[in-house]
Formats: sequence, C-alpha cells, structure tokens
Amino acid sequence: MQNLRRISQGIFLLIFLFLFIQTESKGNDALGYPVKIFLDFDPLVLSTTILSAHAAAKAFYLSTALIIVTLLLGRVFCGWACPLGTLNNMVGALKKVRPIEVTENWYRAKYYVLIFILVSSLFTLQLVGIMDPLSLLIRSLSVSISPLFNYSVRAFFDALYDLNIRGVVDVSESLYAFLKKSVLSFQQPFYNQSVFIGLLFFGILALNLVERRFWCRYLCPLGALLGILSRFSLLKRSVSEGCTSCGACAPVCQGKASPDRKGEWRDTECFYCWNCDDVCPQNAVSFGFSQKKAAASMDLGRRRVITSALSGVVAVPLLKSIPLSKSGFSDPALIRPPGSLEEKEFLKRCVKCGECMKVCITNGLQPTLFEGGIEGIWSPVLVPRMGYCEYRCTLCGQVCPTGAIKRLELKDKMKVKIGLAMIDKGRCLPYAHATPCIVCEEVCPTPKKAIWFEEAKVKDRGKEKVVKQPRVDLELCIGCGICETKCPVVGRPAIYVTSVGESRSKENQILLS
Repeated sequence: MQNLRRISQGIFLLIFLFLFIQTESKGNDALGYPVKIFLDFDPLVLSTTILSAHAAAKAFYLSTALIIVTLLLGRVFCGWACPLGTLNNMVGALKKVRPIEVTENWYRAKYYVLIFILVSSLFTLQLVGIMDPLSLLIRSLSVSISPLFNYSVRAFFDALYDLNIRGVVDVSESLYAFLKKSVLSFQQPFYNQSVFIGLLFFGILALNLVERRFWCRYLCPLGALLGILSRFSLLKRSVSEGCTSCGACAPVCQGKASPDRKGEWRDTECFYCWNCDDVCPQNAVSFGFSQKKAAASMDLGRRRVITSALSGVVAVPLLKSIPLSKSGFSDPALIRPPGSLEEKEFLKRCVKCGECMKVCITNGLQPTLFEGGIEGIWSPVLVPRMGYCEYRCTLCGQVCPTGAIKRLELKDKMKVKIGLAMIDKGRCLPYAHATPCIVCEEVCPTPKKAIWFEEAKVKDRGKEKVVKQPRVDLELCIGCGICETKCPVVGRPAIYVTSVGESRSKENQILLS
C-alpha cells in the first residue's frame, strides 16, 4: 500500500504540474487544460464562495465528488492526491528520523483556522485563498517559482552560449529549444512580491524539517474540512487484540493520529497512508468498511471554538472599514482585468490563486499588496507600465475558477472598459516640448482610434511650428493601457490609465449620465 500511495502521489503531482505548464497561451485565444480543474474539486473554496457570494461557478460542484470520496474512504486526498501534501512529504523525507516530540493539541489549530475562514465568509469576507493549499500552491508557482525557474534556465543556457565551446553550444541550443517548446514560458515573467510570496512558500516547505508534514498536520484548513468529513467515512481503521502496544506505528504515522494509543486514535488526522498497517509486526492493524466507531471523540474546546468564530466576525468590520469600502471612492490605480465583477462582488469570489496573472500574455496582471485592502491581498491588478491588456485576449476569464472574472466572448470583451487614459501635458512631448510624437495613437487597438490628434501652432524658442497633440476620446477608450506601456517618455509616462470609467462600476465614472 505504501508503494501504491507513492505512485498515486507521483501521478497526481505530475498531472498538476502538466496542467500548470499548459495554463499558458499557446498562440491562440483558448486554453485546453487549465490547472483550475484542481480548484474545481476543492470543497473548501466551494463552501466559502457560496457563503460569501451566495453563488458558485458550475464547475465547482465537481468538489462534491471529493466530498463523496471522503465520506467513503476518509481523508485520502491528503495522503494520496494533494500536490502540496506530496511536496511536503518529499521535503519531510530529508528530515532524519528521531523520536517524535509530543506536541499535544497542536492539530487543533487548523480547525480554528477553518472556523475563522468559514465564519468570516458568512459575513462576505473571502480569505480562503490565503491558506487554501491548492490556491497557495498555484499562486506560489505562478508568481514566484515559475519565474525563478525560467530565469535560472535561461541564464544557464545564455552562459553556455557565451562560452562558445565547440560542440557544447550545439547540444545546449538543441536542449534549450526543446525546453522552450515544453516547460519554459513564452517570455520571462516578472512579478511584484515574487520574493515575498516565494519566501512564504519555501517557509512552508521548511517547516517539514521541524516536523514532517507540519502544514498538513497543524495549519491546512482544507485538511481540517476533510478531517471532519472523514469522521463519517465507511472505510475505518481497526486494531485487533494482537496489538502489543510496541509503538512501531507512531513514528511512521503521517498525520500523527496517535495510532499507538488505544482509545485515543484520531480518525480526523488519519491520511489513510497505510503505513501503520505495513509496519505492524503483529499484523494487528487493518482497514475495512464498517459503521463501527473506533476513534476518540473530537474535542476542540468550546471556548476556543467560540473565540475562533468571534474572531471571524470581528475581522469583517476590521478589514472592511477602509476608504475603498466608502461609497463613491475608488483607487485610480486599482485596474481590474476585463470581465471582473464590481469590486465588492469581485472580492467575495476572488481566491487569489494567481492563474489570471500566469496566463496574461503581456505580464501586465500583477498581485496586489494592500492596494485593494488586506481583504484583496494578492488579487490581480493591471499595471500598464509593465504590460497592457491585449485587445484580442480573453484568457484571464477562462482560467478564473470562481467567476470573479467572467468568461467573455471576444466580441464582448472588446467593448469592456477597464479604465480610461489620461494625458499629462507637462510630460507629453507635443504639449510640453513641441516635439512630434504619435506613438500612443499608432498603438491604440480600437477600430476607430480612441486617441486622435489635434493640430496646434506652438512656439519653440520663438520659432512657430505645427505639431499634432493627442486627445483621448472618452467614449472609445477602453483603458487597455497599451498607450502607457509604449509611451516613449522614460519614468512616469506622459499618458497613463486610471480605473475611472470602468464598465463594472456605475459610480466610478468621469462623465455624469
């Protein structure tokens, strides 16, 4: 069973990584196999989305399949399929075996986290993406690990090419070409906070050197939810009278479920790894389908449960009492992807998985820090100076698992306004320096140009000349940001995009209707 479990873990991890690599533009506006299918099977994300937004994407009901599997077989997802659990297991294998240090009741922490998340979701505060293992893993890989991998591989092959060693270059370039077609991204991605998010991810993996599967045992809210469901599973562990209490099962128990203590075994913590069955010298441990209860009661402590629930309630006004919650106020720099719901509804659904950022073909979508408040941390924002919103691209709506970004047909997406372009006349070359420049109008993608020119007579050191000065048509501009991206003025561009005028808001408008 141990070998079967390891094969299962390897297969699911490879599937996850394959889908992650496939979650990228392949030259057309369609994605065949986005990694969001793992989130579609996530019952924790389903639960919090229904509680906060009172709705869920249809694909999310696939998570009922995982609920059914858990009710039948127990917490097998954690032990046999979870990609983050597999990575934790691999890193934990580096830890030298030594006597287990008893940390009684630490396992309860993840249940308090779960209660906090569910209660805050009930009051419209969506924080699940911060600690949900699948969202966390996809975000970490998208924003930090994948850029790190791409940069390292490219730097390595560039170094080999610069050495120009006969024979080596031919081999390295062939291998590099294969990697570009298979695992490397189309272009090197760069993200704000990539170091911070990467350090958090490596910190979670490093916890396995303190205690194996530390995250899974003590912090994972999805594991806590599946643990509660597993109490009702039909597949149960039993110990015969042949048990001699030798304790051989305790060190190999991945969930630290106290398998060596009669009457104290915790079924909520069992990953169904079957290690205790494999290692038992008396063959006293077995797993079978039964309705007989053979586990200790689940005691989380009434006061701690109440405290966790109240913390979830208090967190709502604490995190929402910010200027962004004020009616009529909006941050001009908070430009959301096309198809995004109105800000309050957007935050109720966004789980900060980072898939939209990964598929953005211009690298313009970046993770927020506090631009959208703590509630919106790591949600997507368009930073036009880094990349614009491609006029003929709808990929971000295709990968969003919760519907925070609606999937739009291309013809509909072309009409969506995510903001408006503004001109800084103090920096614009035709206005400030009487120097001809037509870049913004040239790159404007709308069929009828949203940027047009007005000829004006200006004086340059006493000499009169005619220059074309750009103007923005407020009706035609969709705020894609390509004008800001391509503006030749270094530093702060002469034309910039703000969120004002966005289609998703009736209040954030520059023109009164």
